[in-house]
Amino acid sequence: MPAAPRVDVILPCLDEAAGLAWLLPRLPADARAIVVDNGSTDASCVVARAHGALVVHELRRGYGAARHAGLLAASADVVAFCDADGSLDPADLARVTRPVLDGEADLVVGRRIPARGAWPWHLRLANRELARRVRRRTGVRLLDVGPLRAARRVPFLDLGLQDRRSGYPVETVVAAAAAGWRVREVPVRYRPRSGRSKVTGTPLGAWRAVRDMTRILRTPPARASAGGAVEPPRTTIVLAKAPVPGRAKTRLIGAFSPDDAAQLAAAALADTLDAVLASGVEHCVLVLDGEPGPWVPAGVRVLPQRPGGLDRRIAHAFDDVLRTCASPALLVGMDTPQLGTVLRDVDFAGHDAVLGLAADGGFWAVGLREADPDLFLGVEMSTERTGAEQLDRLRAAGLRVALLPPLRDVDVPDDATDVARAAPGTRFARTWRALTGTADHRVGHSDDEVEAGPWTSHR
Repeated sequence: MPAAPRVDVILPCLDEAAGLAWLLPRLPADARAIVVDNGSTDASCVVARAHGALVVHELRRGYGAARHAGLLAASADVVAFCDADGSLDPADLARVTRPVLDGEADLVVGRRIPARGAWPWHLRLANRELARRVRRRTGVRLLDVGPLRAARRVPFLDLGLQDRRSGYPVETVVAAAAAGWRVREVPVRYRPRSGRSKVTGTPLGAWRAVRDMTRILRTPPARASAGGAVEPPRTTIVLAKAPVPGRAKTRLIGAFSPDDAAQLAAAALADTLDAVLASGVEHCVLVLDGEPGPWVPAGVRVLPQRPGGLDRRIAHAFDDVLRTCASPALLVGMDTPQLGTVLRDVDFAGHDAVLGLAADGGFWAVGLREADPDLFLGVEMSTERTGAEQLDRLRAAGLRVALLPPLRDVDVPDDATDVARAAPGTRFARTWRALTGTADHRVGHSDDEVEAGPWTSHR
């Protein structure tokens, strides 16, 4: 039986077959490669497996998304991050991992020493300016915000990084400094890469990367909570019905046709999924009654709902999802398309569960650290006492419960009217206005301004 690796090396990958073929055979013997495929169309995965790498697939595009997926798949005590394009020499891995393994540093970042032609002047200048801003923001004296770095896996996960784009490397340093980590910089070699960079290989890509990193530096420090640092959910479960006429939003039928009710259901579900993805959650799982369609966005995993009453479906959803996804987990339905801004404030710090009560007496969200069917089975659903009974059940189990802001579910036509008017920029509201022939008469806002608001889809 092979020895467990001392270091897991996480390699984000998008069409990097040539780079992997050069890099993987040169990894140290005590390191395991985790190649995170971010949608490659070349032979990257074949090359990775041929060299014994663990291959992880991350459907959600983004440099940070790929890095974080690799972090979740890792098991070694120490993790290192490295680009897969052959620009970084695996022989330098020991320089960044040894201080961490020896307990001399908590985060080690490789400062790139470029070979001729390896680093275009405009990218070098942009990196130098970012490093200066990082020093000014954090006090950590880095000369390079480089991709080669190492840290211990569990403390790294505890940093709770949220960015899933190009800002992930900068957010790592900002969060590490805020946590009081010892950060060290060591020189590493930097070679001409194979192929063109997917992040900075074009002026537009370079601009986007700098924009993402600058946004992280402009973000205020995370708010404090009673339990210390903020702890958002790492997994969000969306419990929903497929938006099929005659099966979805049936309590709207009468005021709307079955087809129109299904359109409203589809809009509410799209708003919900977009809001969950925009919240930066690590795992978004749609637990679906019905068949998925092309309307499921990239980055969303789909599981079938189990049969039974709503209490059983909720219990089974937590059980099924938390077998493979990280906790804490938040479960929401498809009846609150206005939930976007509230999701960003969900905080488990100091609590075992969270509960969002609904205006009709039910609840619109519930979150747990651990799946436990007894927390739901037997709670009478869809009554004006459901929310109170669910809260009593959680507290009777000895759980510390945080209450989320109350929201109104869309169940009946009056609910649809009120939610559409309260959140006019949502897809749900636009669909409701189209179906009812209602114009948006808010003073000082045109329809174009509403369409371009924060509820607009990111896809």
